[in-house]
Amino acid sequence: MSETLESDGRADENEAPAAAEGGASAQDVLVREGDIAGDYLERLLDILDFDGDIDLDVEAGRAIVSIDGGKDLEKLVGQRGDVLEALQELTRLAVQQSTGTRNRLMLDIAGWRSHRRSELTDLGRRAAEEVRDSGESQKMRPMTPFERKIVHDAVAGVEGVHSESEGEEPRRRVVVLPGRS
Repeated sequence: MSETLESDGRADENEAPAAAEGGASAQDVLVREGDIAGDYLERLLDILDFDGDIDLDVEAGRAIVSIDGGKDLEKLVGQRGDVLEALQELTRLAVQQSTGTRNRLMLDIAGWRSHRRSELTDLGRRAAEEVRDSGESQKMRPMTPFERKIVHDAVAGVEGVHSESEGEEPRRRVVVLPGRS
């Protein structure tokens, strides 16, 4: 297994995990989290009789686990990533049960998150340019924290606009506004 990581926009995104007792580095802790998650997901794939290659990585203070290669993996993504989000939470809980500490593990299946990141970056940039050109704010559809983070980052790259989140989960959305950058 190899190792990889991404961000879902949670408030603690820049926090590194605490080093484990016994002097383990933060990197060692993340690698261990990835290994635990990989084992958990491997057992799940076996139970479901799905094929897939599990890839582990560590990036930006987070363990990333990717599953690729199986023909039925899109079933584990679900509509708009809903099954993927649920599997990510279950995997985080399995890691937490094993380590005794909360984690920010990111799960990607069949490249869905990386593809979605690209789509959302384009969407955010286009919305920001429209708002800049028209001077009228634009409300986007409700999004997950992962999706909102990507849109906020894309909007931040366009001069003359800014973005905010409004509403309560699960109906929380990004609003792109003219003005300060």
